[in-house]
Amino acid sequence: MNSGFACPHLCLEIKKTQPMTLTMKAAVYTQYGAPEVLQVKETAKPVPNENELLIKLHATAVNSGDCRLRRADPFAVRFFFGLLKPKKSILGGVLSGEVEAVGKNVRAFKPGDQVFGATMMQFGAYAEYICLPETGALAIKPENLPHEEAAALPFGGQTAWHFIRKANVKAGQKVLVFGASGAVGSAAVQIFKSLGAEVTGVCSTGNVEMVKALGADHVIDYTQTDFSKNGEQYDVVFETVNKAPVAACVAALKNGGTLLLGAAMLPQMLRGAWTALTTGKKVIAGVAPETPEGVAFLQQLAASGQLKAVIDRSFPLEQIAAAHAYVDKGHKRGNVVIQLH
Repeated sequence: MNSGFACPHLCLEIKKTQPMTLTMKAAVYTQYGAPEVLQVKETAKPVPNENELLIKLHATAVNSGDCRLRRADPFAVRFFFGLLKPKKSILGGVLSGEVEAVGKNVRAFKPGDQVFGATMMQFGAYAEYICLPETGALAIKPENLPHEEAAALPFGGQTAWHFIRKANVKAGQKVLVFGASGAVGSAAVQIFKSLGAEVTGVCSTGNVEMVKALGADHVIDYTQTDFSKNGEQYDVVFETVNKAPVAACVAALKNGGTLLLGAAMLPQMLRGAWTALTTGKKVIAGVAPETPEGVAFLQQLAASGQLKAVIDRSFPLEQIAAAHAYVDKGHKRGNVVIQLH
């Protein structure tokens, strides 16, 4: 009889003392270069401090910013992120996952919460786990969004939201989005529509139907038509991919209109500044910060069905180099997602 009762207690004791996982898989890079510098390795699982969440990631995404950091392009990247080699060995700036543990001072989130957001320049999302501050760019994931879609929203969505709100767009205004099929452009089309604007998207032939499906009122195939010479002018022109000449964008603006340069490098920024000084047209450029307010805006718009992530392809973490190689080609539609759990 006694031996019959011993087994359950023994099993329970074993379960109690079973050690927690102390390692995780992560895509690590220790030098700048081609996609192959990214190597999936076992690394230490992070431990949250008193103000942090430990998040088990289900998905992240590869965006143009990740690729630029990997390549150190432009060279000035090295002055901020490591001159000879990267200071941070794990890239990845967006995520969706589940809170596994919280620090003792955390009040806004609890274990089990489904969350999504951005790392606010901390990076580290190319991993199975990450620790982020409670006050970071995080929000509860809308129930109607799978993790893959939630992870795909923050990069393009926050960038689009940052620039669009600076343009003070009003219902009925005419706006043009160049690069309407990319991560930023596809979000911009939907955000402009949610504000009541008349939206024209510019993209390649193969993406015309997709941009229409996002809600664009008009779509221009740039391989067939030069948007700056078709006689139309707009209250706002949003260049999202740094491929349209600044002069062409300015030509398409009404007097007093606003040019948004969402992906401009220094030469385009300088040209934009000169344009603002000499034409009276407003030009907005710079870096779009990741903020809790931005993620909260995306949360509300996605929950209402007015914003959906466009996903081109999904890769497992083990194929992170292939995902980067695909994004490097510059032809992705929307977002490229990495699956983690």
